[in-house]
Amino acid sequence: MMADDENKTDEKRSKSPQSRTTSIVIPDDYTSYSLDDFCVPAHYYDDLKCVLLPKGLILDRVQRLAEDICHDISSPLVALCVLKGGYQFFTDLLDCIKNHNATSEKSFQMQVDFIKVKSYMNDQSTGVVNIMGSDNLASLKGKSILIVEDIIDTGNTMVKLLETIKKFEPKQVMVASLLLKRTKRSNGYRPNYTGFEIPDAFVVGYALDYNEYFRDLNHVCIINERGKKRYAANT
Repeated sequence: MMADDENKTDEKRSKSPQSRTTSIVIPDDYTSYSLDDFCVPAHYYDDLKCVLLPKGLILDRVQRLAEDICHDISSPLVALCVLKGGYQFFTDLLDCIKNHNATSEKSFQMQVDFIKVKSYMNDQSTGVVNIMGSDNLASLKGKSILIVEDIIDTGNTMVKLLETIKKFEPKQVMVASLLLKRTKRSNGYRPNYTGFEIPDAFVVGYALDYNEYFRDLNHVCIINERGKKRYAANT
């Protein structure tokens, strides 16, 4: 019986990316968490509707994503963080990957780089994707790239970024996104690795912002109308 259990474990570990769960789907009728059940900064309490994803749940899912990535990667990797919203996910994901590399018989070298992308004003996409940041994208030629993003909404920003990156002839490009928003505005793009598929609501926290506010919030929360008005950018 013990041998059978070991064989089942080995089969589970050897699953291809296509056979794994691609994301955790949060349904539209999902019962979110009350702000009173978690530690939420007092300066944001009245600006939030609820906690959608507690930080502990996020970190556990990030660990799973890191293990999937380590299973799939066999060559040196450049992890490219999309700033600013992706920095917390990027940090936690890379910590998990480094820990895996330190204790596993299979490991790979990893470099890091950063790029800044902006396409939002208030809670709406501007339709214009501005890519800034790294001035060394030519160094990506012939390398395996993992783009680490906080959230995929319409998908337009990521498609534009991928078009830019591919001009520098990398060996392969993969995308890991903590969140994938389920929205009618989507162009259909889906990343290689997704933490959570979420309803069409504007979320903040865990480094996701609303006009540069709420990055100092641990959990992923849904902003309310009061918060949107309070921190609206002058146009």
